Amino acid sequence: MRNDISFIELNARDRARNLLDNGTFRELLGPFEQIRSPWLEPQGIVTQADDGMVVAKGTINGKPAVVVAVEGAFQGGSMGEVSGAKMASALELAAEDNRNGIPTQAVLLLETGGVRLQEANLGLAAIADIHAAIVDLRRYTPVVGITTGTVGCFGGMSIAAGLCSYLIVTREARLGLNGPQVIEQEAGIEEYDSRDRPFIWSMTGGEARYRSGLVDYMVNDSLHDVKAAMSTCLKLGVPAKKRSDNFDYYLQKLTQFDTHQQATADLVTTLYSQEDRT
Repeated sequence: MRNDISFIELNARDRARNLLDNGTFRELLGPFEQIRSPWLEPQGIVTQADDGMVVAKGTINGKPAVVVAVEGAFQGGSMGEVSGAKMASALELAAEDNRNGIPTQAVLLLETGGVRLQEANLGLAAIADIHAAIVDLRRYTPVVGITTGTVGCFGGMSIAAGLCSYLIVTREARLGLNGPQVIEQEAGIEEYDSRDRPFIWSMTGGEARYRSGLVDYMVNDSLHDVKAAMSTCLKLGVPAKKRSDNFDYYLQKLTQFDTHQQATADLVTTLYSQEDRT
């Protein structure tokens, strides 16, 4: 019987540690470096010594790797100047490694609500740097995105997820451009009730996204299963066609949808499953 644990219940640091080969975990710019956001304390917000971002080097299946994990428990995994710079820089250095003949793999653990509102444009600029770094790196090695917990992956970081070579989710995960409260605020409760949890998960939950073909693997909340799916993605190599290259397909589908009707999970699944995406 295998020794297995819940992946969702692990914090960001333990998730990164467990995905790397045993004994190879080495954190860069960890909490002892005390690199905090300079913008939160003046607004009366308690900072975190690593700004909610864990960058770990090591190996996966014996090959060099970097795992970047967002801590969803700190400010909802929001992206600010410091945390965003840590992720972007890690990806940029991994790309540089690959150009120098060091085949560094990359895994992103995305538990984030998107930009940190208290840092506004600085957070948005950092997310744009992350997008550019993923597009650069994915030419050399798969960039694997993993979203498992109930924080989900939203906002500009959902675009980062869409740019990843492969995406892995659990049934408990959520993935979407706008969060439920944002949609309700802008479109009204008749369009999207942010308190209706079954409806929310039916639209943006891991199973719905998997059925719609927007993610590649759905796994159980299991360290073993997440790690196995991650290894599979890395072994597949750089995909011949990236999901984000299929924008013509998705735009065509969106124009076919009758916005006068209330969207449902079944309608979305049917919409995206009518033809092959490749």
